[in-house]
Formats: sequence, C-alpha cells, structure tokens
Amino acid sequence: MQEEPRADSGPTPRNVYAFGLTSFLNDTASEMAYWVLPAFLTSLGAGPAQLGIIEGIAESVASFAKLFSGHLADKVSRRKPIVVGGYFVANAVKPLLALVSSWWQILGIRFCDRFAKGVRGTPRDVMVAESVGKSALGSAYGLIQAMDSAGAIAGPLLALAIIGRFGMRGVFAFAAVPGVLCVMVAWLGIREVRRNPPVERRASSPVPDDPAKSQWLPKLPFGFYYVLAVVTLFSLGNSSDMFLVLRAGNIGIPASRAPLLGLVFNIMFTLLSWPAGKFSDRFSRSAIAAAGYFVFAIVYFVFALAPSQMAIWLAMSFYGLFYALTNPVLKALVVESVADSVRGRALGIYFFVTSLTTLLASVITGALWKVYGAPVPFYLSAGIAAFSAVALLAHRVPARK
Repeated sequence: MQEEPRADSGPTPRNVYAFGLTSFLNDTASEMAYWVLPAFLTSLGAGPAQLGIIEGIAESVASFAKLFSGHLADKVSRRKPIVVGGYFVANAVKPLLALVSSWWQILGIRFCDRFAKGVRGTPRDVMVAESVGKSALGSAYGLIQAMDSAGAIAGPLLALAIIGRFGMRGVFAFAAVPGVLCVMVAWLGIREVRRNPPVERRASSPVPDDPAKSQWLPKLPFGFYYVLAVVTLFSLGNSSDMFLVLRAGNIGIPASRAPLLGLVFNIMFTLLSWPAGKFSDRFSRSAIAAAGYFVFAIVYFVFALAPSQMAIWLAMSFYGLFYALTNPVLKALVVESVADSVRGRALGIYFFVTSLTTLLASVITGALWKVYGAPVPFYLSAGIAAFSAVALLAHRVPARK
C-alpha cells in the first residue's frame, strides 16, 4: 500500500483533496435521502414520533461510535481500512431504503449509516492532521468542510430532479451512484501517512510504554479541557437547526420554502469554510471561533425578535458564516492543543461531548418554547453564545511553528 510521508514541514495536499472529494460525494448521497425521508415515513403510515425515535437513536449511536473510534484511531497502525469501511457500509445501506416497507426497517438502516459515520469520522480527521503540517490544519479542515457542505447543496437538488419522475424510492436508488463513487475515491485516492517508527529498546534498559497510548481517557493538557468546557457550554444553546425553520414558519415563511432557507445557509457555508480555515492558520483560532459564536448570537437574537421575513432570510444567510468560522477552526484548535499520540481520543471526546450536549439543547429549547413562547429560547441561546465567545477569547495556545 502506498504511503504519504509525514508532513511536519509543509502541506501534503493529496489526502486533503481525496478526503474533500470523498466528503462531497458521500454528503451528496446522504442529503439526497435525508430530505425525502420524512415524507417517505408518512407514506408508510409513520409520523413525527417514529421520526424522532429514528433520528434520536441514530445520532446517539453516532456519538458513542465517535468516542470509540477516537480510541481506536490512536491504537491501530493503519487507519485507512477503518475510514474506507465506514464509507462502504454507509453507502451500501442507503439504497436499501428503496426496498423497505416499514419504519423499523428504516431505523435499522439509519442505525448502520450513523454508526458507520461515527466510526470513520475521527480516524479520518486524524489522518488529515497527519497529512499536513500544523500551520495548514485550518486550511485542510476548511477545504474538506467546504466540499462536504457543497454536497449538502447538490444532494437536495438532485433529489428534486429525480423525485418527479422516479418517486421517492427512485431517489434512494439513485443515491447509490454518488455512494459508489465515494467508496472508489476513498479506496484509490486516500493514502496512509508514514508514521515515525518506534525507538528500538534495549533489554538492559527497557523503555516504559507511554501511558497515554493505553488509556481510554488519557491525561490531556489544560488548554484542551478549557476549549471543551467552552464549546460544551455553547452547545447547551445550540439546538437543532429545525427550530430555526419552525420559527421562520411562525412569522409567515411557508414550509414549501424551508429547503430554500437551507440552500441559502449552505451556499454561504460552502463559500466561506475554506477561507475561514486558511485564515485561522495565520491568526488566532480561538479569536476566529469566538467571532463565529458572536455571529451565532446575532442570528439567534434576530430570530427572537423576528422583525420581518427579510430579516430572517438575511439572518439565515449570515448563519452560514457561523458554521464556517467554527466547524473547521475548532477541529484544528483541538488537534493542535494535544500531542500527536492522543489526537484520536481528543477528537473523539470532543465530538462525543458536544453531540450529547446538542441533543440536550434541543430538549431544553423545545420545553422553553412550549412554556414561555418562541422568543425566550432564542434569547437564551444568543446570551449563552455571547458569553462563550468572551470565554473563548481568553484561551491561549502555544505559538505555531
């Protein structure tokens, strides 16, 4: 198997481009199916309760899989088989949606899909970090994020083009095309990164094993836990984006235009992710992510006020800037905050904690909405985001070489 050399002194873009194209194709296939799924469940006699069960279980298993795969990524010598296997399983089960006849079968497929996503995600991010120098982490994660969100644009557009002629089952079947291409690109394009060989040990002076390599929860630096604490606090106010769509409906934007809200958001997200990641390689990642939190606070404040439909459309476009300033940048910040030998577990802990907190945030938002009305949870989220931004500005990391 071909290997890439370590990229301690400069970027090695092959893996970054391969991962970017893989993410684009995989997200295209996923988004083709995802936006059709609620209507398809209704056609099978299921409803919101079943959809909630399916998505709740699917996202929970993905969170635990990320924690497990983080430990695995630090232990194994080759990560490519895990990554390719994850893409293969996810894209093998999606087309099976075209054959199902009950909602519990959909639950099984979504379980496999999200488990595979959780297993492959952390090893992939570790491989990206090993493929570039620390001075290019933001750019690498930003490019991959941009390609991923571009797939979130292409997928629904392809679904709209297919569904009129072939129906919902036809959409699921056609999702196999980008899925197959995704697996092929992952298998042929991604290369293992040559890892530093272990130092030979003498029998007379044995070298003890690194405890961090054998622990599920290794000792990580204070900087990592500080970032984790701030992001966890922020996540308590970062509920599902479906609440934004619901709020838009409250002020008169019809459900038929909800996909357009997502399109506006994803276009901005796609255009700005790579520049934001590259920008973070030259300046403070903490400050850039904090700016993203301030953007979030502004967006949620506007949604709480809801002064006009035009304000909602502009805020939704601005919302894409929040994701661009945080998703790739925070990932790079976590990676550079820890030693190379524990990157997988650090990312796994980060993904696991923030995912569970985000699920909790959706429950809190729903309860506050029901009891106090729509504006209150949005004001609360805006306040939490602003406080988190200030806290993140206080974070300091060692200077990058």
